[in-house]
Amino acid sequence: MKQEFNAGGVPNRRPYLSSECDSLSEAEKWRLEVLREISKSISEIQNAGLGEHRIRDMNDNINKLLREKHHWQKRIKELGGGDYNAMEPKSFDADGRALPGGGGYKYFGAAKELPGVRELFQAEAPLPPRRTRAAMYKHITPDYYGYCGPCVITLL
Repeated sequence: MKQEFNAGGVPNRRPYLSSECDSLSEAEKWRLEVLREISKSISEIQNAGLGEHRIRDMNDNINKLLREKHHWQKRIKELGGGDYNAMEPKSFDADGRALPGGGGYKYFGAAKELPGVRELFQAEAPLPPRRTRAAMYKHITPDYYGYCGPCVITLL
């Protein structure tokens, strides 16, 4: 990088906004770079021994990169390239379950086991169904009303 800078060349850095890129090949290149960063970060976040703060920071960074990837994919479509958003499969974890997250924010690797996150996505036990009036009357027999038919009362 120093040699390139001293030679008068400007280091080729990813534009801050995807709209600043006017070339389809450049946009494809930046999208692939973002994908590489995402996969590298996802492999790093699998280590639960990193500490809570580091895991949260890494998860935030992955979600930021996912948003950036979406922007590049949108820009590629605007420039006449393929529609990656339509072709992209839904996100699943290693067990085949959909990644937990709401509102576009997802949790990866060890971030799924952080305090507060685990409880956030645990399914609450369903409430028992309420008994309806019809279900209660279903089990009432005439004996309930005192109509026991030919009852024999014996006196001692």
